[in-house]
Amino acid sequence: MSTFVLIHGGGDVGWYWHLVEAELRARGHDVLAPDLPGDDESKTLTDYADAVVEAVGDRRDLVVVGHSFGAFTAPLVADRLPVDVLVLLAGMIPSPGESPDEWWANTGYQSAAEEQAKRDGGLTGNADPYVSFYHDVPRELAQEAMSRERAHPSSTASAAPWPLVAWPDVPTRFVLCTEDRFFPPAFMRRLAADRLGIVPDEIAGSHCVALGRPKQVADLLVGYATGIPRQA
Repeated sequence: MSTFVLIHGGGDVGWYWHLVEAELRARGHDVLAPDLPGDDESKTLTDYADAVVEAVGDRRDLVVVGHSFGAFTAPLVADRLPVDVLVLLAGMIPSPGESPDEWWANTGYQSAAEEQAKRDGGLTGNADPYVSFYHDVPRELAQEAMSRERAHPSSTASAAPWPLVAWPDVPTRFVLCTEDRFFPPAFMRRLAADRLGIVPDEIAGSHCVALGRPKQVADLLVGYATGIPRQA
């Protein structure tokens, strides 16, 4: 069995993964979903990775998963531990030396989001989080998620260059959410091709897919861990 190391995105906490965690544990796997110290302004991306590495300890058979901003931390962890598979779920794929603050302009995110908003009538980037982030999440669950939001990442972590000089030598998968109204699917397909040279796997769901479609996310992750291709 595998140990799944689940890294949350910006403004979030480990609770974000609790439904996926339950699915994975029910199948006999170990799961870690630590809270990153993102509300501490002194902490850097390296400190975030330190927190995850400390939580993992001497566990092995690792599958490291980074959601959204968590994709800046997940490769740092994969570079330091014996990781079997690195998975980015709707992840911000960093380039060596690129800070999170620089990522938005470097990737052309704003124009991509504006173009998608024109096509979908303003759903993408909508100011209402129930429209842009949680549109497939039960309202009560979405409300709880928002009640747990916090300041993250720190301005220190956002401004500092991503510290790796190259992508870690670890099998990497990218999961694209086809109903994502924050990171447009076409934008993410291009980014995965340009920066990782891979074709994403796709899952029907919003940006917060671990809350909206936890079983489907768990199915994908277990498939990666066991080497079983995803079923169409």
